Amino acid sequence: MRIAVTGSIATDHLMTFPGRFADQLVADQLHTVSLSFLVDNLDVRRGGVGANIAFGMGQLGTGPILVGSAGFDFDEYRAWLDRHGVDTESVRISETLHTARFVCTTDADHNQIGSFYTGAMSEARLIELKTVADRVGGLDLVLIGADDPEGMLRHTEECRSRSIPFAADFSQQIARMDGEEIRTLLDGATYLFSNEYEKGLIESKTGWSDAEILAKVGHRVTTLGSRGVRIERVGDDPVEVGCPEEKAKVDPTGVGDAFRAGFLSGLSWGVSLERAAQVGCMLATLVIETLGTQEYELRRASFMDRFRKAYGDEASVEVEAHLAA
Repeated sequence: MRIAVTGSIATDHLMTFPGRFADQLVADQLHTVSLSFLVDNLDVRRGGVGANIAFGMGQLGTGPILVGSAGFDFDEYRAWLDRHGVDTESVRISETLHTARFVCTTDADHNQIGSFYTGAMSEARLIELKTVADRVGGLDLVLIGADDPEGMLRHTEECRSRSIPFAADFSQQIARMDGEEIRTLLDGATYLFSNEYEKGLIESKTGWSDAEILAKVGHRVTTLGSRGVRIERVGDDPVEVGCPEEKAKVDPTGVGDAFRAGFLSGLSWGVSLERAAQVGCMLATLVIETLGTQEYELRRASFMDRFRKAYGDEASVEVEAHLAA
């Protein structure tokens, strides 16, 4: 499968606060919040939803096509992605803006407060998917990840008009979208990705029930944190997959992106939804054990050993054949 991944390309500035955010909040003063957290660490990492997902797919050898907009400072980041199996030829480079920035602080309970500067991401609306498809000989699936909202809408409409299957994945952008925008972005999607909180927010903003949304998409994929993932489709029993055992919980940033990378790679290999979800959960486990969204190493022997322990021999044999190739 030729899978294009659209979404933000950004630099992450990740900080850790040794206390708990909840201890600093005064219930009757939330309307006048003014807080400053003294943090212990600052790590500057490569990130962005689109780039994170594409990086994970590249690590699994599935040759993703990254579609997004970056700044004139993108050269080093591009070289990194190229080295890790990502096709970056369809990334638009802004002549005037810096690559987007994500600034995030994580507390002792793994709660997060973040801010996002769009920068060059705002030019994603200028990208035409037809140009991408023509360059690579057609597209089998387009993941429409969190990006410039107008760009997300344009990509969705273009997928519909050109009959290209697409996956809707709003993630961070759902907070700024209204019900009409969300309804437009999910209707007709082959896959709809969200976490549990976003699932409820989608239903609240659209005014559609869980059953109504499920009827409008091919598959609804809901990540459940440490409990794994649930995949639903009208007329079928839900598929539920748990997570492998973690060695440590270092940083949750990028875990959802890693799951999507593994899941999409499984789809590219042609394995079952259950197997694809297992690959996604295994990759997500590597990320939560690592500081930074693209700093993990996928060592084939170790990956398969842990995968076999979590999901059994039959699953392991099937996935290993694709990973080896």
